[in-house]
Amino acid sequence: MVRFLTAALFAVLMTNPATAQDAAKDFPNRTIRIVVPFPAGGPSDVIARVIAQKMSEDWNQPVIVENRSGGNTIVGAQAVAKAPADGYTLLMAIDSTLTMNQYLYKSLPYDPFNEFAPISTTTKTVSVVGVSARTGPQTVQEFLAKAKAQPGKLNYGAGTITAQMMGHLFHKAAGLDIVYVPFKGTQETVNGLLTGSVDVIYAANVTVNPLIQAGQVRALAKLDRKTPLELPALSDAAGLADLDDLSVWLGLVAPKNTPEPIIAKLNKKVVEVLADPSVREKSERAGAYPIPSTPQEFAALIRKDSDRWSRALKELNIKYD
Repeated sequence: MVRFLTAALFAVLMTNPATAQDAAKDFPNRTIRIVVPFPAGGPSDVIARVIAQKMSEDWNQPVIVENRSGGNTIVGAQAVAKAPADGYTLLMAIDSTLTMNQYLYKSLPYDPFNEFAPISTTTKTVSVVGVSARTGPQTVQEFLAKAKAQPGKLNYGAGTITAQMMGHLFHKAAGLDIVYVPFKGTQETVNGLLTGSVDVIYAANVTVNPLIQAGQVRALAKLDRKTPLELPALSDAAGLADLDDLSVWLGLVAPKNTPEPIIAKLNKKVVEVLADPSVREKSERAGAYPIPSTPQEFAALIRKDSDRWSRALKELNIKYD
């Protein structure tokens, strides 16, 4: 009985706003881990290390990046979901971790909606509509006209599930019948475009930009209205006001029930880091555009994109188990 009362009293104290404020006042006073569910060197790893370095410098505490790849980001996400809710273990999640995996797997070992506390979105990658610079159309309008005149004759390549769904949503909104050709990864998809195996691809600008500069690929439009990339937005160029922005984003989350004052302190620091001109310049040069947000805005984005991708996955009948 004494043990039960002690545990109950502890629970009450931990949910007391004053206690949470005190915890935030002393936060951080030891090492913070940012778990990246990918191998070292990728976009999520790079931005995590930039944020970790700035946090460590400003707070005079170690902030380390731990790469825990595997299982389509499931390994890293599960580790953070089960970690103590104290702000010392964070996850640099890619959008699919929080908005797609729950629809791809029957028994996902974490709950994207109920086991994480959003802190802030960090960066996003801009994708473009890419065609052959030698034989492809000059504009989105020309591409639409060609596709509508030849239903079922054009095809598009994709080496990731996100690229596949980007094409699907655009073609559905525009009323196009374009055949999907699967590839093993983005590089194979780009090669397919260069060799004429496919007519169009939807790929990250940072990936195809060297080929655009070399005169091999033409980018007709970007799939996102809000980034500074000097291309027309696909939704505007195609006259599709209802076509949502389509991008791949990263965001920082903590285990659910992490005290709100600690979430607020982490959010403030992430926003400060991403507003730093040197960080922004370095990030954009790598094709990752900073998109800091409030925790509430991030939570709304997760729900919004989850709804969109769940419908697209159902339409395409895609499941991993």
